[in-house]
Amino acid sequence: MKPDGSDKKQVTKTDGYDGGAVFSRDGKHLVWRANHPLTPETEKRYHDLLSENLTSPMKMELFVATARERTRSKITNFGCASFAPTFTPDGKKILFASNKHDCDGRKFELYLVNTDGTNLEQVTDFGGFTAFPSSHQMGRRSCSPPTRARSRHTSLISFTADWK
Repeated sequence: MKPDGSDKKQVTKTDGYDGGAVFSRDGKHLVWRANHPLTPETEKRYHDLLSENLTSPMKMELFVATARERTRSKITNFGCASFAPTFTPDGKKILFASNKHDCDGRKFELYLVNTDGTNLEQVTDFGGFTAFPSSHQMGRRSCSPPTRARSRHTSLISFTADWK
């Protein structure tokens, strides 16, 4: 996209929530989280909240699109909350957080998946809230500041991984 936005293209056209978009390093792909109402009941709830400038995207899936085309692909289908996607430094995989093993709970772990949604791999197993991964800009590293809730206390833990 040009810095002035003159060649922008819309990649989403459905009702619902789309957010947290991140470009791959080469600028060819975009990944984001989304929640689109699928039934008349969920669509009504979405529009009722929207009329009050509110949203409630608890169940989010990840989507990928090419930067030059209007095509998009859904790469998760967990029926849970998947968010904070980021590309690995080589652009071949997406690192993200999800509560796919406890959809209504707060236990989030990090996962890796190919950009086409294949080869899902669980990266962490902390049993708490592990989220918000990011890739180092200059190399083959990724960092995550997972948090783990302990009764009334929360701790911040950060780790670094070298990608092979």
